[in-house]
Order: sequence, then C-alpha cells, then structure tokens
Amino acid sequence: MHSNFMDAVRSRSDQAIASGDLQPIEAEQVVIEDRGLPFIVRWVAALAAKDAAKQGAAAGQPASPSTAAVTLPGGPRDPDFNPFLKPDPALLVGPVGDHHSAILNKFPVCLHHLVLARRTFAEQLSPLEEIDFQALAFVLSAQGGLGFYNGGAAAGASQRHKHVQWIPDAPGNASLRALGAGLPAGQAQGTVVRHPALGLAHCFVRVDAGLGAHAEASARAMLIAFGQACAALDLRSGADGLLPPCNMLVGDGWMLVLPRSQEHFQGVSLNALSFGGTIYVRDPAQIDAIRTAGPLQALASVGVAG
Repeated sequence: MHSNFMDAVRSRSDQAIASGDLQPIEAEQVVIEDRGLPFIVRWVAALAAKDAAKQGAAAGQPASPSTAAVTLPGGPRDPDFNPFLKPDPALLVGPVGDHHSAILNKFPVCLHHLVLARRTFAEQLSPLEEIDFQALAFVLSAQGGLGFYNGGAAAGASQRHKHVQWIPDAPGNASLRALGAGLPAGQAQGTVVRHPALGLAHCFVRVDAGLGAHAEASARAMLIAFGQACAALDLRSGADGLLPPCNMLVGDGWMLVLPRSQEHFQGVSLNALSFGGTIYVRDPAQIDAIRTAGPLQALASVGVAG
C-alpha cells in the first residue's frame, strides 16, 4: 500500500507539473552557520517573479489570477477560500486513512511536498488529534522525512482548514537531524528536553516516529508526545477550543513543539520548516537580513520568551 501511495504521489506530481497546475521548484540557496548549526536559506526565484507580476498588476498592467496574492510559504490568504474542502483534482493524490486526503501543496517548497488535510472542516488551531497523527504516521513510517504543523497564521498557516504537512528526506529539505544531534543521546521515549541553542520557549520530546516505526503505535506515541509538549509549554485551548499559535515538527525520533508570537522576521515568513533548518525567502536581499541577525536570533524573534 505504501509503495503504491508514493507511486501515486510521484505520478500526480509529474502530471501536475506537465500540465502547469504545479510549478517546478527552482531555488538558489546558501548555508549560514550559527552556533555550529547549519541553516539553509533558499530563495525561490519563481515566486519572486510572481511578486513582480503582482506589482505590475497594481500599476495597471495585466496579471493572471495565478500571479496575484502569492506569499511564501503557503499561498493566498482568503478567509472565504478553502482549497482543502474540495481539492483540485489535478493536485489530489488520494485518501490517507478514513479522515484525510493527500494533496500536492499548490505552493510547494520541494518536490512531493504534501498536505494531509481533513476531509471535513475543522479549525487549524483546534488541538491535533490521533487521526491527524495517524495520517502523518502512515507516511513517516514508510518514507521517513519530516511531518509538520503550522498552527495559526502567526505560525505560518495559510488556511483555516485542519491539515498537517509532510516533506520527503532530500538534500536541502528541513529535518530535525541537526538540532537532534545536540540533544542528549540515549533518551527514553517520552523524555522532554530543551536544546541549548534555542533561545525561545520550546521542547523536544523523544518519540517513536520516523522510518520503520509501526504506524499505529507511532500515531499514539506522537499524540502522547504532543500532549506532553503542550503541558510543558502551557499551550492550552481557550474558551473557543483553539490553541495559541504554535508549530510542531516530527521525524527521526523527535518531536519539537514551540509557541509563536508572530509570523515574520523583517518581512521573512518563518513557518515550522524554519525550525527544521531551512528558511525560505522571497527576495535575495532577505538572505542578508537573516545573515546579519543570525538564524537563531531570527527564530527567537518570532517565538515566545522562555
């Protein structure tokens, strides 16, 4: 089943690129080290061109709908637009379990970037449930890579419809490996630790998640780890049932959870992937802003003190 699933992802991706429904990723990147940690800063040139087209439209020159209101990461933020309720057939891979659909991200940061969206609407800031982790475990256990969640606009989410995301393990893609190497080795599942280089409220939880894990057991372990992290960080649902803005990343045996105070650092949108060591910018000048401040300071500025 899993090999068929990835075959479907690759096939749908190839078809969508060929038809123009999905743009191929062309990016330039630099590596900036901070306290011994490597951060990849990627400039996606195609989206910079779309920004230029948007500016041309503002000046009275024609622009197609596809070139308007583009942001990185995520895409347009129209509260009345829900691309996950009735997914674009050109981007729909198929069902993942009983509650989710796998959809190629319309604004991918890498090849085979997937959205795992609930089939029925739920608020993105409602707490993650076991069914969400089941969808992630289905892919992570068979393919590895990184699962992540942007909880709310301040954490980089572009849509209110409940979804988690997955990217494969590939050069240049975000992962928890670099940060994980700085955590205490040999920790038992459920151990909660902090990373000495991260100057913001956060916690890592050791969890059975990643390539080769038993999917059902891994989903349950991830749910428990997320609960532990939320308790440690005092991330609690409000009267409306919604969590404060936060990010979650999971893969290679660790889960990272952190609360968020804002989305941008000097105009750069920072979502969960930024905490996995890959920062995406829309303009080459923004690379200098990250270099001048240092990636760790940029990340701390969008988090919560702790």
